[in-house]
Amino acid sequence: MVTSLPVTAIAARDPRAEARAVAGAHYDPRVLEPSPPAITASPWWADDPVDATSSDPDTQVISPVRGRGDLTWSRLASSDAIDLPAGWLRDRWLGRHRRLSRPPDGYARTRNALHRLAVYVLSPARQRASEGKMALRYTRGGFGTPFFGADEQVRVDGTNVIRQRGPNAWALPISTLTEAAAFALDGAPAVDWAAGLDVPPAGDMDAHLDVEPGAAAFLGDWFGFAWSVLEEVRADAESVEASRVQLWPEHFDAAFECLAGDRRAGFGMSPGDAAHPQPYAYVTPWRPETVPESTLWNADAFVGAELALSEVVQADDQRRTVIEFFRACRRALT
Repeated sequence: MVTSLPVTAIAARDPRAEARAVAGAHYDPRVLEPSPPAITASPWWADDPVDATSSDPDTQVISPVRGRGDLTWSRLASSDAIDLPAGWLRDRWLGRHRRLSRPPDGYARTRNALHRLAVYVLSPARQRASEGKMALRYTRGGFGTPFFGADEQVRVDGTNVIRQRGPNAWALPISTLTEAAAFALDGAPAVDWAAGLDVPPAGDMDAHLDVEPGAAAFLGDWFGFAWSVLEEVRADAESVEASRVQLWPEHFDAAFECLAGDRRAGFGMSPGDAAHPQPYAYVTPWRPETVPESTLWNADAFVGAELALSEVVQADDQRRTVIEFFRACRRALT
């Protein structure tokens, strides 16, 4: 962890333990973020944030989404059972959700800088301890790895890179890829693994990464919003043969796959890309030549359907609008 920038010791996080402290001993809470202990087994090498299985029959599972247990954080918050802090729920995208707005100025530069950080620093941190698993997850304020190895995690929170190991955690201001890799990888940025993938070039690894605080906060909210939506759609009984929701470093999008055979499709939420200046939700059939015709398939840059952030922002119920978009596409595929 040799870096020329100041490293600050901070409190280590255990999101599920934080939720237990808020909910109390009668509940067994689930949250959208990764939590320790590290899962060191195939196929996912990561915890499932909406697994409703409980080892304690005397507690009730609280789920982030409907469809995985009878009790959700939103339902609990609307009851008189306990007093849940609204800000605590909003910050973790568990309930009383905040509304998304349009991205602030400087968003594209920030998104591209953090995309490079995801590809060349965060994903490699996980890969070296998890048999090459490269996918990331939503974490409060940004994104990061699931816990790996000796309960270690590397994540972005706003304009900082966080490295956590066991009960200890440290924060480094985001500056360059070189500094971030020295902090998180104890070495240089990992470039070779991404050769041949559709990723942004590493570029000058000593150049300053342009990360604007407001834009970084928006990106963290976008991923939190995405996880709250995608996990709910994944939990539907109609989402057969569903994979996990993961943040893919290549395209920097959150996505999962479901449906069987020729109808299988990817359901995802992108923070934007070269063809889309702003974020959007999308569905991409794996075998588009077998998909029934529908006006839903409106995308130009790929075969599939998309829903622009501009449509989400003006909706009365933003989450419901995106969830219904995904469900409509799923019905069209089946």
